[in-house]
Amino acid sequence: MALPSRAARLAPVVQMAEEAERKAVQRMGQFQQQVAQAQAKLAELERFREDYQQQWINRGSQGVDGNWLVNYQRFLGQLETAMTQQRQSLTWHQNNLRNARDAWQQAYARVEGLRKLVQRYLDEARRAEDKREQKLLDELSQRLPRQSPF
Repeated sequence: MALPSRAARLAPVVQMAEEAERKAVQRMGQFQQQVAQAQAKLAELERFREDYQQQWINRGSQGVDGNWLVNYQRFLGQLETAMTQQRQSLTWHQNNLRNARDAWQQAYARVEGLRKLVQRYLDEARRAEDKREQKLLDELSQRLPRQSPF
């Protein structure tokens, strides 16, 4: 059965909406990957800080000079700054992911709405066609000569 004209006219719109939804899914996947990478980098920095602090405990028990302590504190400060920046980066990527997810949900809802509209048009066309066929059959049956049952 050929598509009815209303549904056929909507086909390019549905295709464009589906393409927009596919692109939204791809963007969301990219942002998910960036969030995962930012989380991994932050975890790596945190492990590095813990290792560095463990070195302080080990070294401190043996005694340290002032120069070593100043360098330790300076490096620890730099490490904390890097961790703060990485947390900000993670937050930024998480916001991008949230926005991408929202955009995908909107694109998905649009596609689903268009699909339902097309289906409604198809159902209406099918009912109209069924009505036309029934009317034609009724007309044909009225034109046939009636045979008496006797």
